[in-house]
Amino acid sequence: MNTLKLFGLALLLASSSVIANAQQFAEKKTLTLDGAKKVIATAVDYARKNKAPGGVIAVVDEGGNLMALERLDGTFAAGANISIGKARTAVLFKRPTKAFEDIIKNGRTAMVALPDGFFTPLQGGVPITIDGQVVGGVGVSGAASAQQDEEVALAGADAFNSTSMNGTPGKVSYFDRDTVSAAFAKGAVLFDGMDGRNYMVHASHRDQAGQAEVHELDTDIIYVLDGSATFVTGGTAVEAKTIAPNEIRGSSINGGESRVISKGDVIIVPRGVAHWFKEIPGPFNYYVVKVR
Repeated sequence: MNTLKLFGLALLLASSSVIANAQQFAEKKTLTLDGAKKVIATAVDYARKNKAPGGVIAVVDEGGNLMALERLDGTFAAGANISIGKARTAVLFKRPTKAFEDIIKNGRTAMVALPDGFFTPLQGGVPITIDGQVVGGVGVSGAASAQQDEEVALAGADAFNSTSMNGTPGKVSYFDRDTVSAAFAKGAVLFDGMDGRNYMVHASHRDQAGQAEVHELDTDIIYVLDGSATFVTGGTAVEAKTIAPNEIRGSSINGGESRVISKGDVIIVPRGVAHWFKEIPGPFNYYVVKVR
């Protein structure tokens, strides 16, 4: 009996030790390089959709170390260092940098004595938060205004909110028939790639042939609703020019495979494959789901 008591006591002490040790540790979220790139891609997408004339987007980890940076065309050179400073300030203080700019404006000028690179009290820096944990910071400099710097940064920081890292589903989107009909009437983006989504839905309309296209990042899934078209895939785009990052256009295609696609057909064009609506005899409506 004494032996059993001693064994039970030892087991109780061991289990208590395990519980105590477990309580000393907590699950920690970490921003990966892919995550940092996603933040930048979301911020850049927002900037372009909102006609920002430029900007530098910087992402740092929870220690303020630079992970990724992208400078849009036309942005002044100093924007890189400023955006890094904003991102670092946001993550180290776990607050948007606008809060510090407002504090200084309200008279607490002593805060500017903090060392450069460690503290940049300019609007446009935002912490990146996942499930309540600050995992990094994003800073933007060089957009049209300080307000737009912050808007672009907020868009980037929100990159994980549509589908969080632990797999929580995003919000369901619904478009009624009138909205869809209006989109097809002019050809429009029905669902964009904001909030870090890796897909878009286009309600596309054509009355005539278009340019040859090459999407370096997006795969096109095309479903024909009405009409028909001669569609060429593969080959090489003629007079190819880059019109935007990862987007190439040309006047036509050399080589490739030509086929007639019509109502009910589905065709998938992988990223990097040239494609061209060569002939369209009448109104042509089709959905395009773009997957990145």
